[in-house]
Amino acid sequence: MKLGFIGGGNMAHALIVGLRQQQFSMSDITVIELDTSKRAELSQNLGVTTSGELSSIRACDVIVLAIKPQQLPALAKTLAPLLKQQLVISIAAGIRLSDLSRWLGNYQTIIRAMPNTPAQIQAGVTGLYAMPGVSKTQIALADQVLSAAGSTLWLDSEEKLDAVTAISGSGPAYVFYFIEALQEAALQLGLSESQAKQLSIATFKGASLLADASAIPIATLREQVTSKGGTTEQGLLSLHNSQVKQAIALAAQKACARAQTLGIELGRDELGSS
Repeated sequence: MKLGFIGGGNMAHALIVGLRQQQFSMSDITVIELDTSKRAELSQNLGVTTSGELSSIRACDVIVLAIKPQQLPALAKTLAPLLKQQLVISIAAGIRLSDLSRWLGNYQTIIRAMPNTPAQIQAGVTGLYAMPGVSKTQIALADQVLSAAGSTLWLDSEEKLDAVTAISGSGPAYVFYFIEALQEAALQLGLSESQAKQLSIATFKGASLLADASAIPIATLREQVTSKGGTTEQGLLSLHNSQVKQAIALAAQKACARAQTLGIELGRDELGSS
């Protein structure tokens, strides 16, 4: 497989590093990047082929669009004449397949992906949806590329990608927010800054690993920590009275609604059509 990236930013870098760890040949990867210093860095550090010319992507079997959503309309119309049977994977947040297909001249071999930032350490999760024109072989290729950044989740409708955006796409920010809150609480309770950071992060990491490794339902794991009349019970009671669970659900709903709105806004090309 000849793999091409249009854009050499953080997510492209994360995927390439993950592919290298999976023994994917770096000589089979081409990165199109306008920034000369970034091209030099990618070439030197990862051993990939780099170019500032979009035409270099023509020989690739799979093309990953790893640029900002606002740049896609113009890029797609330039890319369209170079496409034959290649698989196009878009990781541009919010861009709907119907709009991308239209910009690419009604091209049908496209997969939309929603990775998240832990992909930078190959610990991410990516939601994916394929257009009907994508073959099973191409789906397998896309899974190979995106699983280099962590786990993958294939969806049966594109609309569910808005929910993925709200949960796993925005989710790391919710986790960081909770870690910040625990750190601040630890400081208020007299621990040092380094102690607060270590305890908060290790607690989230350990609990997540336990939840992932255990066949026990999450609610049961929570109950196992919560002794009747104990310290955890009092803490959870405070969270319950503050309606924290409802607040988290509302945050996800708001994020999902914004993802839907962005899809409409970003789908408008320079002529204002949608």
